[in-house]
Amino acid sequence: MSPDPRTTEAVPRYAKENVMAAGVNKVILVGHLGADPDMRYTPSGQGVCELRLATSESWNDKNGQRQERTEWHRIVVWGKRAEVCSKYLSKGRQVFVEGRIQTRSYDDKEGIKRYMTEIIASDVQFLGGGKGEGGGRGRGDDSPPPPSDAEFGGYGGGGGGGGGGGPDDDIPF
Repeated sequence: MSPDPRTTEAVPRYAKENVMAAGVNKVILVGHLGADPDMRYTPSGQGVCELRLATSESWNDKNGQRQERTEWHRIVVWGKRAEVCSKYLSKGRQVFVEGRIQTRSYDDKEGIKRYMTEIIASDVQFLGGGKGEGGGRGRGDDSPPPPSDAEFGGYGGGGGGGGGGGPDDDIPF
């Protein structure tokens, strides 16, 4: 044991080496949009886009029957990235989302406190097209081309404390 410089007590070596690190809150999802993006603006003019994302898993049960489970996720995208998502995404489109989980509370119409868990997106990448389409290029339709990285303008959309996110009380839904 070595002495603790703040006191005269001896501190076991493992106590100093096993300092607990800060938590990690990171989510990565790949799924399909279940609805068109819902674009809104906060009273301060900050863009915020809500996406409904479905992820599915399938397996064979003990009887050999194919089973499938779909999980729905509420994705919130802020700033310039929100505007680009609103412009180019639509129901059925496959996307990659990276972000963090956040739970917030609100009072419903009857005054009952409700909780909502959402993914605050720091990155959204557009993958294959929706409704049986292939990737974003050469689809043979009149839809706009996918955005370039430059269109995101460097806005991370990460929420809280950065340039891309807004305060929680500024969420318009």
